[in-house]
Amino acid sequence: MGAGIAQVAAQAGHEAVLFDSNAFALNRAGENYVKIFDRLVEKEKYSRKEADTILARIELSESITSVEDCLLVIEAIIEDMAIKQDLFKKLENLVVSDCVLASNTSSLSMALLASACEFPDRVIGLHFFNPAPLMPLVEVVPAVSTKEGLADEMKDLMLSWSKIPVIAKDTPGFIVNRIARPFYGEALRIYEEGIADIPTIDWAMKSIGGFRMGPFELMDYIGNDVNYRVTESVFEAFYYDPRYKPSFTQRRLSEAGWLGRKSGRGYYNYAENAKNPAPTEDQELGTGIANRIITMLMNEAIDALYLNIASQEDIDLAMTKGVNYPKGLLAWAEELGIEEVYDRMADLYDHYCEDRYRPSPLLRLLVQEGKESFS
Repeated sequence: MGAGIAQVAAQAGHEAVLFDSNAFALNRAGENYVKIFDRLVEKEKYSRKEADTILARIELSESITSVEDCLLVIEAIIEDMAIKQDLFKKLENLVVSDCVLASNTSSLSMALLASACEFPDRVIGLHFFNPAPLMPLVEVVPAVSTKEGLADEMKDLMLSWSKIPVIAKDTPGFIVNRIARPFYGEALRIYEEGIADIPTIDWAMKSIGGFRMGPFELMDYIGNDVNYRVTESVFEAFYYDPRYKPSFTQRRLSEAGWLGRKSGRGYYNYAENAKNPAPTEDQELGTGIANRIITMLMNEAIDALYLNIASQEDIDLAMTKGVNYPKGLLAWAEELGIEEVYDRMADLYDHYCEDRYRPSPLLRLLVQEGKESFS
């Protein structure tokens, strides 16, 4: 991620320093840059001179002191708060007084990270999506201690980098990793209940739901260890709200080392000549699966709007540009009908009698008032 973010900055015309204490990782990043820009030249995205100019803007460094003159430092290390705090303390003593310290964390508290600094007002979240040079979305996440106006400055900067920035409240998972939990969690629940097998659930979400990847394919792509840790951290951060409850199925796969594509085995087998089971292409079954997962996603997006996590526009932008959803969930809910979404959630709640399926208060309020939109 760090290498990708440095590439984005360099392509936007900035001098960039890529620091890593691991010499092997740093050398690999340098080699990858050469391959990437050679391909871009071949595709005529850049001339050879333009590519070389961009490459020359990126300095590779094994010394943290190399960032001392930077005006923006973006941290993209392991998702461990103690390690991040220690790094930010070091950075604060190195950089100039007007340097912005940003974190690429996907779900950790920006307030807690900023609390480790003497000047927490210059700390902010800039969450890029992987791969950073290709994915347009950036979640801009100010902490309660972030100085007023810095979020807007970073939003403008990200626009100048040809990114699509959205501003999110500093809550677990921000926008995308919060709202997307049912895409994985409800798919796992449907599988665990024996309603359908893994290939059928993936088929339903792609063929009927219109998603580019099914939930199990995507978990295998992300890595079951990574996806499980994010789910677990969001669950804990929300004081064990059952809406975000992790799955034992995914935990067991992670414990077994079945991490997905990167390990050769996950929900699917990626070994050469491996044959995975075919889906049951039953339209009625598939429609039920897709409707259930999409309704849960809509309810989560509606609740995020209710709790002022982000604006209506930013919520829909985040889900379409960050995780390639076929439609913005709030716009999709309006298209389906607010009352229909409520009725589906109410049916799930009545069936399971679990708080996991509670309709958002905003959804209930809109139905009571007879409103058909969120604006």
